Amino acid sequence: MRVNWRHLAIVLAVLPFIVLFVAWIGFFNVGASSGHWKITEWFLHFAMRSAVRTYALQVEVPHELPRHAIQTAAGHFARGCAICHGAPGEPRSPAALRMLPQPPELAQKIGEWNDAELFRIVKHGIRFTGMPAWPTQARDDEVWAMVAFLRALPPMEGEVYRQLAYGAGGTPSLRAVTIDQAVVECARCHGNDGAGRSSTIPVLAGQSEAYILESLLAFADERRPSGIMALASIAVDNQHFPELARRYAAMKSVGPPRPAPDPSLLEYGRAIATKGIVAANVPACVGCHEKPDRNPHYPNIAGQPSAYIKAQLELFRTGTRGGTRYSHLMAKVAKGLTDHDIEALANYFATLPASTATARR
Repeated sequence: MRVNWRHLAIVLAVLPFIVLFVAWIGFFNVGASSGHWKITEWFLHFAMRSAVRTYALQVEVPHELPRHAIQTAAGHFARGCAICHGAPGEPRSPAALRMLPQPPELAQKIGEWNDAELFRIVKHGIRFTGMPAWPTQARDDEVWAMVAFLRALPPMEGEVYRQLAYGAGGTPSLRAVTIDQAVVECARCHGNDGAGRSSTIPVLAGQSEAYILESLLAFADERRPSGIMALASIAVDNQHFPELARRYAAMKSVGPPRPAPDPSLLEYGRAIATKGIVAANVPACVGCHEKPDRNPHYPNIAGQPSAYIKAQLELFRTGTRGGTRYSHLMAKVAKGLTDHDIEALANYFATLPASTATARR
């Protein structure tokens, strides 16, 4: 059979107008009550899986997932994911069961994806579903923390999940309207004592009111990128931010358990902290952060978890962390730090006594 190219060209030219006309008269049913045709459902899932697989090829998977960040990710999961996907001991919302497509129970589906594919889905979401992208595209460290949590999810018991996600803080409200509800929201990750519930969470107890308040505002306004804190901060009525800052500033800081790093690494960190690195234009850290009369917008980093300090220095070095009035100073300093420098500083400051902030309020 010979193909009449002239007729084929006419059909291809007219086809878009036919499709547009059919759409204009409302032929396509966009209602979710009847679901997709089987062929449509198959094609959408086929296209989604193929796209995730292809785009995941460019994802660089870390040598080891950050299991130390699982608690932080669990807190975010409880706030932003469990309502659709459910959680151990917590069934999916009845409304989610009527969604098209229906959000899957993740414990049953995680094994179908590799780490790179999970990262791709968590970071970028999936179009034409209710799966949103991560609240900020600048924090791959948070996305990998969620991947680590998802890997731990299938065998997780309900009590273990509740301890990770809520601690002693209790189940969060959909919107923290009162100050008591705001305290519960914060305590799920920061603890009732402000010491933080994992090594990726900062010690807030004893920080200055000015620093805590400015940080909360920066997170809520998305000037300081964090998908986890963005969701938590907008869940709290910002009229409570000053009171939250006062409460945490008044707490006595006890800090996390101190690590026992290699003595040579500890000494190198002390040298940088007290003398700086002249050749790299890195000033002594204690000149700004440990002075009793320091600027109240400079945090006290003594006694902070080493993993948290390391992550923040890396964010400063890449220019990712910002949004507060003095963040540009740290971004400039961090550019002169190597990975070894950061590791040494994080371990050194984590071993220092965490005392109540004495900065000017």
